[in-house]
Amino acid sequence: MTDKEYSPLTSVCVKALNDKLYERRKQGALEIEKIMKEFVQKKEETNVKAVLKILGDNFALSSNPNARKGGLIGLAAASIALGKDTCRYVNELVKPVLACFRDADSQVRYYSCEALYNIVKVTRGAVLPFFNEIFDALSKLSSDPDQNVKSGTELLDRLMKDIVTESSSFDLVSFIPLLRERIYNKNEFARQFIVSWIVTLDAVPDINMLVFLPEILDGLFLILDDRKPEIRKMCQDCLCEFLTGIKNSKSYLNFSQMANILIVHSENMDDDNISYMAITWLREFVLIAGRLMLPYVSGILHTTLPRLALEDIENKSKKNVREAAEGLNRVVIELIEDLDDNPTPAPTPAPTPAQESPSRETTLGSRAGEIIVTSKGEVTATERQIEGVEATQNDIGQTLYKLSTCDVTPRSLQLDVLSVISILCELVRHHELQTRLASLRWFRHLLIKVPNKTFRHMNMVFPELMRTLADIDQSDETVLLALETLAKITAFPVDPSAILPAAQFYSTQQPKDHSNTDQAHKNSPEHKSPVHSSSYIEILVQTLSKKIQTVSVTNRYFLDFMVQLLEAFKKDRNILERRGAFIIRQLCLQLHPEDIFQTLSEILIVELDMKFACTMVQTLNTILLTSTELFALRNRLKDLNSKESCELFSCLYRSWSHSPVATVALCYLTQNYTHACNLIQVFGNLEITVDFLNEIDKLIQLIESPIFAYLRLQLLDEAYSQDLIKSLYGLLMLLPQAEPFTLLRNRLNCIPHYQLAALTAKPSQTNSGRRNEFVAAIDFDQLLKHFESLQVLHREARRRHLGYVSGCI
Repeated sequence: MTDKEYSPLTSVCVKALNDKLYERRKQGALEIEKIMKEFVQKKEETNVKAVLKILGDNFALSSNPNARKGGLIGLAAASIALGKDTCRYVNELVKPVLACFRDADSQVRYYSCEALYNIVKVTRGAVLPFFNEIFDALSKLSSDPDQNVKSGTELLDRLMKDIVTESSSFDLVSFIPLLRERIYNKNEFARQFIVSWIVTLDAVPDINMLVFLPEILDGLFLILDDRKPEIRKMCQDCLCEFLTGIKNSKSYLNFSQMANILIVHSENMDDDNISYMAITWLREFVLIAGRLMLPYVSGILHTTLPRLALEDIENKSKKNVREAAEGLNRVVIELIEDLDDNPTPAPTPAPTPAQESPSRETTLGSRAGEIIVTSKGEVTATERQIEGVEATQNDIGQTLYKLSTCDVTPRSLQLDVLSVISILCELVRHHELQTRLASLRWFRHLLIKVPNKTFRHMNMVFPELMRTLADIDQSDETVLLALETLAKITAFPVDPSAILPAAQFYSTQQPKDHSNTDQAHKNSPEHKSPVHSSSYIEILVQTLSKKIQTVSVTNRYFLDFMVQLLEAFKKDRNILERRGAFIIRQLCLQLHPEDIFQTLSEILIVELDMKFACTMVQTLNTILLTSTELFALRNRLKDLNSKESCELFSCLYRSWSHSPVATVALCYLTQNYTHACNLIQVFGNLEITVDFLNEIDKLIQLIESPIFAYLRLQLLDEAYSQDLIKSLYGLLMLLPQAEPFTLLRNRLNCIPHYQLAALTAKPSQTNSGRRNEFVAAIDFDQLLKHFESLQVLHREARRRHLGYVSGCI
């Protein structure tokens, strides 16, 4: 360019600005400062703009690095010379400098920081229209590899913070999208720069950052995972300040969008501090927003319940996470109220937040029309777009989104029971004990607070509870909770409309074979029984529901439970051996023992697996005779002083007939000694096996126990003793001369001789002992025929089994 083209700059000044030496460029800058002061004094605005254009276009944007350096120092000098008039030329001063921030030469980047610092120092608030461009440049230069550039960036950054803090015209709304974008930068210096700006903006009294917190909350939690402790501490302090502000805030807060973000980060398994912070925030949200957090209960449970299993006491961070999860679980469970069981109201125009645990993509997606509330529970909605968001300015310069009211109120929101049950069905299979226990407690709580809606999804709940009950590896506490929940299901007088149709209920219940029995043993004829598919169970339940009239429960699930419980015992005999008595006894505490024993008895009457039926009857007989929980039931059976008790005895007798010795024990319990004597006469036609003798041995041990103290005393009572003594001598004759034989003989030897002599002188009585009209109505002959026919079936089943074994050999 010719000297004329550089006019009004002199050739000496131009040459100095292009020099490679800093001192000569500085002399050129001083010359520009002098020239510009003259132009300002003479009000020659055209020459001022000409100089600025030359410095910008011909120097700052030149391909020569020395010229770029000269142009930058010249622009800084010009801004100083312009003084208070600098604000009129902000565009000409700032734009060329911003372009140099991206220069490949580190010295040019440094001089651009220095130049902009001098320009901003003079222009102050007038530079704010370029704030986003300046912030973008500084966020990149904060991680510059050149230390001089980083130092210059820090100086300019502090100056910009001072200007924003003192300004009342800072456009926060247009800045937030840029902040949200830059907050995901993974560079540690850029992260530190971003967090420092958030802290600065939050400290400004006229700026309410809580309104915009949903836009940056996700990024802050990601920064909390930084590898540098000082950055993590800085971010943690920032989040704590925000949480304190939320507790004290009176402005509108978007809890819904932030809840989704927090649920995502609370699932962080790699960093306990992030998880702890997110769970802590969620707990405060529940305490502040109350029932407005109901749409997120399923997501909260999905992340919270697994954390209850963190039991590493030595690891303080894991302990903190567990305690925070326990606190969150407590406040969430208190949200569920009886009104959640009311019919669900018609949906409102406002979109419903996502029910499932959200991914980050869905969390940061659509932002329009979300429910937001104040810390005092006021409700509104925000209509906003990420691009071109509408905003209003209040008198003190605070920028807020426009808010519009909607029809959502805390009392109109209801729990989405289906989403909660879906999560609980998943968590009840969790490998950690505490998570399984918490899931079962939630099932129980739902049955208390929202029973009708829970029963609509019983086809999901019931199989999971039965699976838990049938799992041999479950702890006693888990089994007990499952039993309590099942007891509530079976005892609740549910509305028939809430019960699923049978076909739909059983469609999801396919039996699983948990048996460890040898394959050849399972294929033997004795163990071959029809596959109890869902249709079979459905038919069985429907048949029993018509047959059983005295069961006091009012819903179908009691019969379902009893049928499937026996199926579980049949498929895995280990469950019956290790847990059978525990399960039955606990159920007797939760439900009516008469209902349990009568229903199990009716099922066993039609059981086709003879060996299982015999084993199950022996187990039930032992429970009936020994459990303290069944003391009242034993007394009712012993007295048989009502029609109901006699019907129960007849029902038990028909299933007890699978086990001859158990049948005799039942007759002893009910004081039907004449019939016991008749039964023992039939024993001579039965196959006397080792198992049979072992059962007699157990019966003799029971006779010597406190349970049968009344029976031993009745050996001295003429009204009872004749058939009682005869039946006991019958048992004695069946036994080989071993320890049980000696024990029973010693007991019979205690009977006084005069008593025996008196018995021989009297004719035998029919049903000796106390009788009443109810007992007289029992058809003992028919019961005896049933016993004999059932023993024939057992004998045939054993023969088929022996034939099968012989064929295999």
